[in-house]
Amino acid sequence: MRWLIWILTLGLAAWALETAFAGGFPHQDHQAEASETQVTFNRDIAPVIFSSCASCHRPGEAAPFSLLTYEDVKKHARQIAEVTHTRNMPPWLPEPQDLKFADEMRLTAAQIDLIQKWVDQGELEGDPANRPQQPKFVEGWRLGTPDLILKAEKPLVLPPEGTDTYWNFIFRLPIQETHWVKAIEIRPGDKRFVHHANLMVDREASSRRRETTPGAGFGGMEIRIESQMFDPDSHLLFWKPGTVPYTEPEGMELRLDKGTDLILNTHLQPSGKTEVIQPSIGIYFSSHPATKLPMLLQLEDDAKLDIPAGESDFVVTDDFTLPVDVDLLAIYPHAHYLGKDIQAFATLPDGEKKTLIHISHWNLNWQAVYRYTEPVVLPKGTIVSLRYVYDNSEANPLNPNRPPARVKSGNRSSDEMCHLWLQVLPVNFDAAPGDPRMLLQEALAQHEVEKNPADFEAHYNLAAMLQAKGKLDRAMDEYQAALRLRPGDAVANNAIGSVLLAEGHPEQAGPFLEAALKARPDYFDAHYNFGNVLAAQDNFEDASTQFVLALQARPDDANTEANLGSALAEMGKISEAKGHFERALQLDPSNALAKENLAELRRTMNR
Repeated sequence: MRWLIWILTLGLAAWALETAFAGGFPHQDHQAEASETQVTFNRDIAPVIFSSCASCHRPGEAAPFSLLTYEDVKKHARQIAEVTHTRNMPPWLPEPQDLKFADEMRLTAAQIDLIQKWVDQGELEGDPANRPQQPKFVEGWRLGTPDLILKAEKPLVLPPEGTDTYWNFIFRLPIQETHWVKAIEIRPGDKRFVHHANLMVDREASSRRRETTPGAGFGGMEIRIESQMFDPDSHLLFWKPGTVPYTEPEGMELRLDKGTDLILNTHLQPSGKTEVIQPSIGIYFSSHPATKLPMLLQLEDDAKLDIPAGESDFVVTDDFTLPVDVDLLAIYPHAHYLGKDIQAFATLPDGEKKTLIHISHWNLNWQAVYRYTEPVVLPKGTIVSLRYVYDNSEANPLNPNRPPARVKSGNRSSDEMCHLWLQVLPVNFDAAPGDPRMLLQEALAQHEVEKNPADFEAHYNLAAMLQAKGKLDRAMDEYQAALRLRPGDAVANNAIGSVLLAEGHPEQAGPFLEAALKARPDYFDAHYNFGNVLAAQDNFEDASTQFVLALQARPDDANTEANLGSALAEMGKISEAKGHFERALQLDPSNALAKENLAELRRTMNR
């Protein structure tokens, strides 16, 4: 059985300004005093600039100029007054609301007026004794020396011109056992040309198939990563200019296993000359395993995105009812250039309505992940809703089409999206029935199937949930619905074969597994399942061939070694069988099949 997991691509903006310095500045509001006196840089303006702008506006960072000295700020004074007045800087899209976000970068109205007053009064420097110290930034790795540093094997040569480039770098983890991670710092390469980057976990190294040359990476804006087990996305690992590395709360460490790859999805912008991009990441381990398991929920309704040219108020909505109590930890809304007004809210079972986020002036270039200062309690039965408004008229200055053209959903920036991700932590649940995230995933898949019967992934994921619960008849119905949508899909054919095998119909399973292998000849799961189908029909010679092919795709799989040993033993190849049982136990000392068969083999050999 395989789960299909779609990985979000965060469109996080360049030049975002976040406080990243050691220490801080007094948040004193000088407007009342300044109304009676001359506003000066040293006393009134420097504290605002140093705390809200300098983390990006400094040498080596992404912003186009530095703002660390009076001369720097004076040179750009009128520009600063303008962009702060329009609230384009510092970039903070959400409207004020009751539920507060961490690291809010919004300037107060008094601070904005103070900057304008300083410009109007002639931009005086003032008494040097009143100037705060320049912020001291941590150089190098911001959380100290990482426990593990990985660098992309091969750099990407970014063309000097053309459209934006989306490139994925694969970091192969050199670990031999499970590690728990409390933080990951991303160094994406030259920050002047990297719009944003986000990191994904590929537990089965499935993304390597997309590389034409090992280590070179591969292109793509949206990535699908497959997992053999139920392992939903859980952590938001991203970078944007000004980002301070995020340390996960105690108990929410990220698990990394042997054989896992990390995929860095980067959005790169041409500079007018050839650039070389070679990212690196620093990983900080924890000595404690995770005790809390968050999950990312995605609301979306891309199927409704068919926006006529000239339409200025095209509305898309989606509503999802939570099947369990959760704490909402973070939220990430995503649309492209036609997005205008972005809202998400929760309607609690008692009818109370909470605004989760409202962005009245959406801008793709300044989107971000927003973490709440305190978890937002959303009880079972809460309806989480999104309402996105799109503007496809000439009045939208960000409209990529001149004149406006019909726009539908898609992965290109000139297409549109309607996505909302929620990082939630299930709470107040009874652990006896199993992982509460499975209830969330099943409810979400059922919701997607009802909303859009043509959604392949929704049918497949719902089927996988049902199969995990042993509801094989219903699972088969959903797998078949998925296969009708994509008849040649390898994972759907393999899944149907696995269900038929589990139901005791190996002769019916064979053709589906052969179809899966035709579509993907190196598909480990299909080789493994086909080997079991052939073994169930006493065709041990062909079964052993399938297990050998499975091991070529995944050399360190203990179960395959054990099954290959069993097939060889059935064929009377005792010495070969013994070697594979021993290899299985080297890989997994607790492998029951290998233990039992090796013991029986030794008894047979000693008779």
